[in-house]
Amino acid sequence: MSRIPSTQALRALECFARHGTVWAAAEELNLTRSAVSHQLRLLERDLGFALFNRVGTRIELTPRGRAYAGDVRSALSAIAGSAARNAGHSLSGTLTVSCTPGFAAFWLAPRIGEFRAVCPEVDLRIVTPRRLDDVSSPAADIFIAFGSGAMQGVEVELLQQVEFAPLIAPILANRLGGIETAADLLRAELLHLGDYSDWRQWMDAAGLPQAAADKGPVFSDMNLVYAATIAGQGVSMGDVLIGNAAMEAGQLIRVGDVRITSPDAYYLCTPPQKAGLAPALAFRRWIIASLPQRKR
Repeated sequence: MSRIPSTQALRALECFARHGTVWAAAEELNLTRSAVSHQLRLLERDLGFALFNRVGTRIELTPRGRAYAGDVRSALSAIAGSAARNAGHSLSGTLTVSCTPGFAAFWLAPRIGEFRAVCPEVDLRIVTPRRLDDVSSPAADIFIAFGSGAMQGVEVELLQQVEFAPLIAPILANRLGGIETAADLLRAELLHLGDYSDWRQWMDAAGLPQAAADKGPVFSDMNLVYAATIAGQGVSMGDVLIGNAAMEAGQLIRVGDVRITSPDAYYLCTPPQKAGLAPALAFRRWIIASLPQRKR
């Protein structure tokens, strides 16, 4: 082909490649599904090779389409990094932070004022990814991701190890006649994130039968788990870090002394093109100084 495809079409492809569905790409781009589909069809026509396979009513990327989408992502990230470098050599401009929903809602959002006090001229934008370990968005300048640490294409730094412990609302503890020991939790409704594995691991560490963990509702999002916990609907296996504010406010109580350490952790991930940005460096310094285990 002789001409460069439209930026909107390239962004549509990059979004589709990350999310895997037209509707999710349309939601991120604030477009209709038909508009995204139209952009993808035009891009495929202009390129002259197949980007997609049609499977019933669905489309999926061909191997060549995946490779091209990867090149597009790198190009968009490089463009964004160049713009940020040229506009952000001082502590001003825009800093886009991609952060896991639970960390964003329960740790980062309540402390926005602290960062703003340090960097008042930085326009901070916080976005949440669909996967906890997703570091692929070219629009983000820095990522707070949760996973094994094997994130590709970014500079990875351990931010915070994670410990889990049972959390309960005082109103539920009172209703149950007091919850003080691990064994007392056998009388309570348990709340789960994704599956029963965290509670099974905790039961084993507490010397209780793992089968006792296999009860109670399962949620797909940590925000829902915490909302149900604070409302007194059950006991959750809570992330001690992001549950700390609710405990300090008296909304939640930690039960017993038994904790389990997650094999995953929070990581600070920076695209190489954006590693030298002054706002990103300032954000890194601030968050490392603010996290509990980083304080000396």
